[in-house]
Amino acid sequence: MDHTLALDHVVAGVPDLDDAAALLLVRYGLISLPGGEHPLWGTRNRIVPLGGCYLELVAVADEAVAAGTGFGRWVAAMATGEAPWGWAVRTSDIEATAARLGLEVVPGERTRPDGLRLSWRLAGVPDDDPSQRLRPFFIQWDEGTPMPGSVAVPHPAGQVTVRSVEASGSGLDAWLGSPVPIVDLVPGLGGIERLTLLGDGGDLEITPPLT
Repeated sequence: MDHTLALDHVVAGVPDLDDAAALLLVRYGLISLPGGEHPLWGTRNRIVPLGGCYLELVAVADEAVAAGTGFGRWVAAMATGEAPWGWAVRTSDIEATAARLGLEVVPGERTRPDGLRLSWRLAGVPDDDPSQRLRPFFIQWDEGTPMPGSVAVPHPAGQVTVRSVEASGSGLDAWLGSPVPIVDLVPGLGGIERLTLLGDGGDLEITPPLT
């Protein structure tokens, strides 16, 4: 069994970050914060903090760079609806998780608009294999890196937290190694099926795509 697991974030690939941010604000009362650039992947993002977890809006920023990376190609496929939304599971020992599954651990980083550098390690990030896009990847934030999902944000919807996430795909129990709190594994083709949030006015249900 792996070490402690928790939902870290849901990945929503979108064609345009500003359009997606406006839709979330108008339809759900959710504010997204500028994230930063992923220069190695040719992508950039915005973050919707949700009380520990977060929703990541990510789009291609440099088509040439993105086309040469597995993550960039995955984001492009999500943006056109050719791939499902993804999700990341936070692990307390990514080396142990990677060893169990025979995965490579790779570093990642981005710099926030205020200049603060965030860094992490990943394992199992989807590439061009469609089956890999149907299951979560793993993340461990480096020591001293602030958690993006814990930033206090004045959402018009109020104090918003994640009630549950519905995710589908085959073999997820074995892939994860142990249950992930608030994540319900349901029948389906794979990826994120539904994100249910609890706001001051009750439940907010978000399903892909953001249109």
